[in-house]
Amino acid sequence: MGLRRTIRIGGIVQGVGFRPFVHRTAAEHRLGGWANNGVDGVTVCVEGAPDDVRRFTRDLAERPPPLAVIDSFDYTDEPVDVPAAGFRIRPSDPEGRRRALVPADTHLCGPCLTELFDPADRRHRYPLINCTDCGPRFSIILDVPYDRPLTTMAPFPMCADCQAEYDSVTDRRYHAQPNACPVCGPRVRLADHDRVPLTGGDPVEAAAALLRDGLVVAVQAHGGYQLVVDAADNKAVARLRKRKDRGNKPFAVLVADVGEVRRYARVSDAEADLLCSPARPIVLLRAHPDAPLSVQVAPGLGVLGVMLPSTPLQHLLLASGFPVLVATSGNAPGEPMARTAESARRDLGRICDAYLEHDRRIHSRVDDSIARVVPLAGGPRPQLVRRARGYVPRPVRPPFDLPPVLAVGAELKNTACYGSGRRLVLTQHLGDLGTERTRSFFDSAVAHLGRLLEVDPVAVAHDLHPDFHGTRWAARSGLRTIAVQHHHAHLASCLVDNGVDEPAIGVVFDGTGLGEDGTIWGGEFLVGDYVSARRRGHLSTFRLPGGDRAVREPDRVALALLHAAYGREAADLPLAAVRDRDPFERDVLLRMCERGVGAPVTSSAGRLFDGFGALLGVCRSVGYDAEAAIRLEEVLGGDHTPVPPWPVRVDDVGGLQVVDVRPWVRAVVDELATTPVPVLSRRFHSSLAAAIGEVCGRLRRETGLGVVALSGGVFLNQYLSVRVDAELTAAGFRVLHHGAIPPSDGGIAAGQAVIAGARLRAEAR
Repeated sequence: MGLRRTIRIGGIVQGVGFRPFVHRTAAEHRLGGWANNGVDGVTVCVEGAPDDVRRFTRDLAERPPPLAVIDSFDYTDEPVDVPAAGFRIRPSDPEGRRRALVPADTHLCGPCLTELFDPADRRHRYPLINCTDCGPRFSIILDVPYDRPLTTMAPFPMCADCQAEYDSVTDRRYHAQPNACPVCGPRVRLADHDRVPLTGGDPVEAAAALLRDGLVVAVQAHGGYQLVVDAADNKAVARLRKRKDRGNKPFAVLVADVGEVRRYARVSDAEADLLCSPARPIVLLRAHPDAPLSVQVAPGLGVLGVMLPSTPLQHLLLASGFPVLVATSGNAPGEPMARTAESARRDLGRICDAYLEHDRRIHSRVDDSIARVVPLAGGPRPQLVRRARGYVPRPVRPPFDLPPVLAVGAELKNTACYGSGRRLVLTQHLGDLGTERTRSFFDSAVAHLGRLLEVDPVAVAHDLHPDFHGTRWAARSGLRTIAVQHHHAHLASCLVDNGVDEPAIGVVFDGTGLGEDGTIWGGEFLVGDYVSARRRGHLSTFRLPGGDRAVREPDRVALALLHAAYGREAADLPLAAVRDRDPFERDVLLRMCERGVGAPVTSSAGRLFDGFGALLGVCRSVGYDAEAAIRLEEVLGGDHTPVPPWPVRVDDVGGLQVVDVRPWVRAVVDELATTPVPVLSRRFHSSLAAAIGEVCGRLRRETGLGVVALSGGVFLNQYLSVRVDAELTAAGFRVLHHGAIPPSDGGIAAGQAVIAGARLRAEAR
């Protein structure tokens, strides 16, 4: 008597070579049967001797392909008199509710890389080489099940050789949906603004010649166009910076391998692992002071964003004689990156000199991910700064089942998020929703991901701010709307990122979030869980003269802090932030603070960093988000050694623990003339860490809670994260940091979704 076992497998099991793996494994165990893709994953039916079936099942669960992620695995058994002979892959089943997970785009695998540079291989130097274990996925998928007709490879019928590989169970390209070669696949060309080819020969070599001449080339990657120049050519990088209106914002660089990266930056083992991970994110590293790079790559900064090549085209360009290339998003300022030849000409025509592109259409725009490693007390922790290529649409698992919900995120660094069952799936990074094109990108990304997941949300979660695009979008959706306070969403995103389902103290430090009292919050101590959270403390408040203009001009914040500490006497202080301003304008700004006219109140930690950056002369005006805070940390040189803090004063004000920042402002005024700026910056950071420790200690005594979640964009400051972690860990707290979900507003949507789901669950009880 034989055994028939039908196995249903969910997770990331389509587009990762799972069915070919099943076929090979069934053959190893002498089993007959079949496998197919369905809308909810892969179904496998095997027949044979019971012991062989059990061994097959164990191997299936324990030795999946490298890109597969199994999140559900169940089976049913029945006896069979005569087991089937032979194993086959059946056509995909498109019926039923879609629960299969779409795989992310992934880097070029080792065997394909070998073939790419093998003169004897038929894919030698083919810039779109791929196989079952690598290549584009999310960016080319139109719908599920993941089969070639439902991808942007549908217009490219395979030649006889490619078809034979696709059909052979022993071949690495067995059922590889993007499979192609120079005979039948998409073509790469180097073209000008009018789409006229610039060479009849090798387009990659011709593009490399342009780069050697100092020109800017727009190169089509998995999820959109990148702007590429020689990173060692100072004039070329400066030209790109000027054309892109980049200000001093740093560029990322592309380097062939970890060994080469070590010429430019320090690389720990954990950072090397992150660089080499299948997602191939940009990793933030501490640069060598004498790195052979243009000073225009990251002006005035010791942190360098580095990524290894993820596409064959990038490998080929680097191999054309470039140790390092700048590779930055191909977009006009404030707009999404270009993904089509038409949008590239529209948006990049004044920036680049030529286009190295192909005719495999990009369906889903997806930018490079950014990550870093934080050296915490418990060991190094990889942490996403921007979640996009290589990670999307990989799910995050909440600690309980969610009803179907949609969350529309924040206004800046936007992502949206679907929640259903034990899955939270974030969209790719969408950007700041201040332009019509970015809002259109938001609409299309939300619709596409919802279609792939087939989640029919019963509610949409949004921020409290009435003027955010997401709030207005939710109101038009026709769904029930659930408003979520900004910092509560941050707290929840950190909890779910760590799989925690218990009340916690939340330390949420960021730039801006509308508070429940109608003021601008941003230096918050919360106590709560997924259903609710209460404000239990904050940084002392100060004014923002000119509102949003103060965000762009940190010296306005410096004046506001001086006014908070000294009142009218601030006008007479011998500081550059006071002395260098036009006296009339200075007096107007101080009067705005005094009268509260055009100067909203805030507790923002982000603005506090801006103000101290200006007070110390590190950054008086900003050209990109968080520049003042970045430069204030930069003067520390990556050294996390603590120093004694300034006195920490925490007052109980109406039941709230309020950290008084005014003594620190006075300390800067008293010490600036005699104390080096790096020392003062370190004392500021250490004082803030000590204040966090003091408030958390008080809240533990009041609530009994011993878990602290750190969230908000300010915790991208590595010194602060490391010092707070050390302080709280030494005090016996369990400290939660972000990992798979960014701590900035890019993670807000995950928090909104799980809060909405928790509230709906509570109502249903």
